[in-house]
Amino acid sequence: MFNKLYEKIKTFFKENYKFFIFLIFLIFICYYELPFVIYKSGGTIDLKERVKIEKEYEESGSLKMSYVTAMKGTMPFILLSYIMPDWDLYPLKEITNEDSYEDVIEVGKEYMDEGIDNAIIAAFNRSDYKLTITKTHNKIIFISDEAKTDLVVGDEIVSINEVEISSIEKLKTYINTLKEGEEVEVGVINTHNKKEVKKAQIYKDTDDTLKVGVAFHTTYEYETEIPVSIKMKDSESGSSGSFMMSLQIYNALTEEDITKGLNIVGTGSITSDGVVEEIGGVKYKLLGASKNKADIFFCPEENYEEALKVKKERHLKIDVVKVHTLDDAINYLKNK
Repeated sequence: MFNKLYEKIKTFFKENYKFFIFLIFLIFICYYELPFVIYKSGGTIDLKERVKIEKEYEESGSLKMSYVTAMKGTMPFILLSYIMPDWDLYPLKEITNEDSYEDVIEVGKEYMDEGIDNAIIAAFNRSDYKLTITKTHNKIIFISDEAKTDLVVGDEIVSINEVEISSIEKLKTYINTLKEGEEVEVGVINTHNKKEVKKAQIYKDTDDTLKVGVAFHTTYEYETEIPVSIKMKDSESGSSGSFMMSLQIYNALTEEDITKGLNIVGTGSITSDGVVEEIGGVKYKLLGASKNKADIFFCPEENYEEALKVKKERHLKIDVVKVHTLDDAINYLKNK
């Protein structure tokens, strides 16, 4: 009986082998990841559902962050990008130094952690509630090809030549007191959580600024007078929602409701002192906000001209408002 069954299966595969070869090829084509990424208009996330604060004040409107939908560069999506309006194809190397879509997401998660910390700090500093920073962490997330160093991604920078480094601004300021070609000792907590001293050489970049060739992101340990938590999904990454998170936290901590019944959407990374920084993909975020019938779209001033151009070309009925700081957005809504 087993032999008969085996012969039937064998005969079936012999008679249909071309089909199975084609099927395997088709599956390979559909799932093999090419070094491209496709961007298209995303949507909005109501931050009331993500930001949780004890004893928060009620709001009549909504504060939402907009996002870009990014898809892997598989052949079906690449082909569709030539047909679908607002599907744009980019070589991976044009938008990141990472080698794969998964690497992009991982780096994005590091930036998201930094953005969440900055959002909380900036909002609390503008409220009547206290926040105390207890510790700062500066972890390396990128090393330039020009860097001459034994530092690795994941090292936490503590000092340079025994000078404490607490921020990227302090790093830049100190490096500019040194000379090109000078070797420095970098105190780090390495990826094995041990203290270590590593080496780096100062070099001059194309814009004549002195550098060590590393980029790091800053996260904080802090205590807040009122507990706050922000819940994000595993599939989400990046810091471009942090400005709107900060606005949501501020509104929840403040008796005056600045939403005034409006559907408010925005984008932008925020620093711990409340500066709203430039982001990528503003076109897709504005289209997503318009699709979700937003009244106002906040964007960093560096992205404002691009956003206005998209609004004009697509005849969008939405107020595009540029902001440089969290205070700009707060004051705009208070005076609305």
